[in-house]
Amino acid sequence: MSPQDSKAAGAEAMEEKKAQNQGCTEPTAPPLPPPSPPPTGPPEYPRPRLIFHTQLAHGSPTGRIHGFTNVKELYAKIAEVFNISPSEILFCTLNSHKVDMQKLLGGQIGLEDFIFAHVRGETKEVEVTKTEDALGLTITDNGAGYAFIKRIKEGSTIDRLKTICIGDHIEAINDQSIVGCRHYEVAKMLKEQSRGTPFTLRLVGPKKAFDMIGMRTRATKSNEGKIVNGRETLRLRSKGAATVQEVQNEFEEQATKKVDDLLESYMGIRDVELATTIVEAGKDKKSPDDFAEALDTVLGDFAFPDVFLFDVWGAIADVKNGRM
Repeated sequence: MSPQDSKAAGAEAMEEKKAQNQGCTEPTAPPLPPPSPPPTGPPEYPRPRLIFHTQLAHGSPTGRIHGFTNVKELYAKIAEVFNISPSEILFCTLNSHKVDMQKLLGGQIGLEDFIFAHVRGETKEVEVTKTEDALGLTITDNGAGYAFIKRIKEGSTIDRLKTICIGDHIEAINDQSIVGCRHYEVAKMLKEQSRGTPFTLRLVGPKKAFDMIGMRTRATKSNEGKIVNGRETLRLRSKGAATVQEVQNEFEEQATKKVDDLLESYMGIRDVELATTIVEAGKDKKSPDDFAEALDTVLGDFAFPDVFLFDVWGAIADVKNGRM
């Protein structure tokens, strides 16, 4: 073989080896797709997988509900079971079909509790004339836009009007609808009514079963707001997911009762859920300023007066230090 032929053969061998090496090269992986855009809108909160039994307070078959995380969703679930509008429900009680404010459903439901829904009944209009500064009413609301009467002070202006009852939803004052107003707004409107000048309340009472007709329920002072059974409760929240938690300890229970009493004294309302939130905001704070700042963060829309905040701080400190 001539030197030229040998050189050509070597070049061919190199080309063939190069081609073989290229054939063994693994193919390049395709590019990854771009990441999905983040979801828009409010986050989806997990729904507790707890099943509760419910009836209409004036009488109905038993229904089963689950998957709610606040009071409005609870009402929607009850309404779906009984084929009614959620707006028909005035409030709910736990373990009693009666209009019993000690059993009122607030922000917590015991895992063994039975829910009774009180729906709209008779509508009535009552003319009221203030004879003193206070009417003798304590207002609460159902968490879904309805304010109603939780307590009537014995011997007061309202107590003398026997057609006004505990559990009545206040629908309008002087034909001005107050549906959608919070209880403290309604209490303020009533407080601002002039003495000696008549005004009209449009009230909606809860529908009653035959054994309840004619009754005028009066709440007692003992154990007000203690509505849970067992060791655990479902805590409903207006923002965020409902959570299962232990029943309040003795400190929280006593402090909540004291704060609820102060809410009635200063604002004419009773609200166990609001009182619980206030206690939770203040129980680990070291000073009134820290407490006021924490309360403003979670309840800024209330604009509590300073004297109320100091009294609440004092009540929480008294319970914490054993000064009952």
